[in-house]
Amino acid sequence: MSQETLSKINSRHVEEISSSRNEPDWLKQYRQSSLTIYDALPIETSPLYNKYTDAKKMDPQQVSFSTSTTNTIPAFLQKRLHELEKETCIIQIGSNTHKINISDELKSKGLVITSINDAIKNNSELVKKALDASNSKEDKFTALNNAAFNSGIFIHIPRNLVLEKPIHILSCLSDDGISTIARNIIFADESSKATIVQELYSSKAEKQQAYLELLNTNIAQNAQLDITTLQMMDQTTVNFSTRRTDLGQDSKVNWYSGLFGSMLSRYKIEYFLNGTGASANDSEVIFGNNEQSFDIQTNVNHESPSTDGRVVEKSILRNKSKSLFKGMIRIKEKATKSNSFLSGRSILLDKDAKSDSIPGLEIFTNDVKATHSASVAQIDEEQIFYLRTRCLTKEEAERTIIEGFLEPLSRKMSYQVRAWIAYLIESKWDARELTINTDEELTKFVEIEETRYNEDSEIEQHYKYR
Repeated sequence: MSQETLSKINSRHVEEISSSRNEPDWLKQYRQSSLTIYDALPIETSPLYNKYTDAKKMDPQQVSFSTSTTNTIPAFLQKRLHELEKETCIIQIGSNTHKINISDELKSKGLVITSINDAIKNNSELVKKALDASNSKEDKFTALNNAAFNSGIFIHIPRNLVLEKPIHILSCLSDDGISTIARNIIFADESSKATIVQELYSSKAEKQQAYLELLNTNIAQNAQLDITTLQMMDQTTVNFSTRRTDLGQDSKVNWYSGLFGSMLSRYKIEYFLNGTGASANDSEVIFGNNEQSFDIQTNVNHESPSTDGRVVEKSILRNKSKSLFKGMIRIKEKATKSNSFLSGRSILLDKDAKSDSIPGLEIFTNDVKATHSASVAQIDEEQIFYLRTRCLTKEEAERTIIEGFLEPLSRKMSYQVRAWIAYLIESKWDARELTINTDEELTKFVEIEETRYNEDSEIEQHYKYR
């Protein structure tokens, strides 16, 4: 199979992707049309965002693609894959679907978890719906993904199905240095409920390698999804993710993101609150070190009345790392009685760390509540001094301050998500490998977080041990 760098990607390469997968004509035309748009668009369409973005750090001369990749399992993933053997999951290595694990009981209830290639054949109408929802003209990398995706997953949660255990999506770049363009699609039908955990990994690469994702999520009336994304990729890689979530009447999504890896992370996140009473809660935790760069854009679009949106981004930055948070609340003419909140806050642990925030409001009606805020501050030396007088080292004092900085956000998360994020922060602080393999340390965090905000449990312990 041919291999091509991003700088030379062309219609022949896109055609080869289609042919290797025996795709229908409508998809071949869709890909070629998207490629034409990709070639014409700048990296950023907004002059303001273009001024600040580090998207150009992705080197099109190094990032290469192929119609196939190696399916070798990286050694550091072996333990994590073993842990997922009995869980509902889909595992992708490069462009290959390594494993799909779904019980016969859940299959009989209509749950579908499959590769995007199989979904194109067996669930074509839903795939078409997701593709049509992604406007390639809005963003260069949306167009690239629509044109040249060589991987992806498809999940369909049927009507009235309530899943007790999470669905795990694990994606890891291949060891051959080939980049991945993933087209991921999630549909939650009416009155369904599920939890999804997405894990992103990569090995250390000799040249720049990229994981480029386009994720469409559709949540129907009265459905709820709790989604956690943990990005733990090596700092030799680049991670671009474009996400669109459409919500129907009285539907709800809670999305928690922990971004820790890659040299450059560019996330463009859109929520469309299409149905009356729809609700979106987005929480983002970033921990950067060395020369990492995080470019985050989160937009909440209120299309109908009585909708609720909440976006909170918090960055912790060490060394020469930097973050850019761009957010927009749009409340349309028909979206009366809507509430929306947008916040971007950063704490700088070193003088060379940098953070920028660009929040915005576009309000086209009355009788709404909309607020945005942003702050960037260096760590308070007086707080450090006070904690050191209490026999803490400087490092312990910094960790305590960071814990307090994240605490209001942590309250919105489940105890398991809090434990994962706390564990990854600890791992990164101590320069350990970024995985969520269950070990003694992670077990400790889980035990702590399980009872952390449970007041009844705290009272019970008080009377038990006094």
